[in-house]
Amino acid sequence: MSITLTDRPLFARYPGMYGVLPHVSLGTLPTPVERLQALEHVLEVPDTRVYVKRDDLSGPPYGGNKVRKLEFLLARAAKRGYKEVLTFGGAGSNHALATGLYAQTMGMKSISMLIPQPNSSGVRANLLMSLRAGIEVHQSPGMIRTALDTIGLLFARRLSTGRFPYLIAPGGTSALGMVGFVNAAFELKEQIDRGEMPEPDFLYAASGTMGTVVGLLLGLKAAGLRTKVAAVRVTEARFSSLRKAERLFRASCTLLHKADPAFPLLPFPQADFVFIHDFYGEAYGLYTPEAMEAVRLLEETSGLHLEGTYTGKTFAALLGELKSGRLQGKTVLFWNTHNSHDLSAEIKGMDYKTLPKEFHGYFEEPVQPLDLAPR
Repeated sequence: MSITLTDRPLFARYPGMYGVLPHVSLGTLPTPVERLQALEHVLEVPDTRVYVKRDDLSGPPYGGNKVRKLEFLLARAAKRGYKEVLTFGGAGSNHALATGLYAQTMGMKSISMLIPQPNSSGVRANLLMSLRAGIEVHQSPGMIRTALDTIGLLFARRLSTGRFPYLIAPGGTSALGMVGFVNAAFELKEQIDRGEMPEPDFLYAASGTMGTVVGLLLGLKAAGLRTKVAAVRVTEARFSSLRKAERLFRASCTLLHKADPAFPLLPFPQADFVFIHDFYGEAYGLYTPEAMEAVRLLEETSGLHLEGTYTGKTFAALLGELKSGRLQGKTVLFWNTHNSHDLSAEIKGMDYKTLPKEFHGYFEEPVQPLDLAPR
């Protein structure tokens, strides 16, 4: 599971980081880039080139964007001798599930502190997969109660095991976790240099806790690319703001500069970072007609599967820009942060009633009206 100096492009470019930043190989990287020519044809945008970055293929046991952050976060936990990690998310959190699955491969247990979200088949699948993987799950009615319950659990663990679990922020978003997406931008630069795609004018990605979009922004600028990042907000506005983006950018940039002084201390490139707020809808995890139409269109034209909470809303934003003509003549890249690994065989026969009682409602009450049937 160790990473060599040449396994990750960021280390190849800045070798001084290799012995300083904790890291472990968890993902199947690099992920491919593919052109969506059938989509271009259907939308009748012959002068626009649309590509997808297939982070949905980032590796078993769970694809998507989270493993890139976990390569650094779980490495730090292991290096410091932790046997348990604790993280946070919504009831169907992809991050919480990915953390638990990858922690398990490193011999660590995982605890997920979750809050309610609108019901969906994806929420059900992730909860059952958490059950199958032995992830300890708790649900509290809101963020304040979650904080209080977390404090109680931490001290209970301290009394029973002699130490606290290692805390991982929601979404894995921290100065260290974002290094995974700085590396991802250097990975993209190598693919551009090999001729796998032209340099994109715009990169579209979901903005939840912002680690993915800001990490990419930092990496793109450090790699010398002119690409602008279009961050599509999929969480409440308080979690995705320009002020927070700048703070995260500076924190990760400072960390990397300290790890290798050759890494430049870059100013926040506000002109290259665009927020798109119009596709969030009414609530986190509540699907919108535009998102589900985007999910349907991409599946029909390319066979790629998205979902309604993150990637569907992000792709809907990209479709809106394409149809408006604002991207005419441009090269655009959609960063697919969804997991394409089918969980159905692994969760078949799992009994939801063995989950804590607070989760039973997700299985006993109907999913939201716009949900798609599980594949």
